[in-house]
Amino acid sequence: MSESEKPERLKKDRRVTVEDVRQLMGASTPHFALQLRNRIQKLIRDLDSNDPARIEGEREIARLDKIAFTGETRGIAAEREEPPLPSLVEK
Repeated sequence: MSESEKPERLKKDRRVTVEDVRQLMGASTPHFALQLRNRIQKLIRDLDSNDPARIEGEREIARLDKIAFTGETRGIAAEREEPPLPSLVEK
């Protein structure tokens, strides 16, 4: 996945929407979390602090930072005697 953005999303005269942020969040996984975080940061950087798209983007950036370093648990640990995936952060 690249950090490049759809050119139409970055047009100066186009208003960034909450839906733009949600489209980027949709496929978020620990593997791509940092790339998605950077794309959202770039998308919302010029918005006012009270803009709904910026608020949604900042909330998603915090979530992406968390899953990028702590990972995610998939499945149930007891399922088929397979442990959940480990975190990237040492405990």
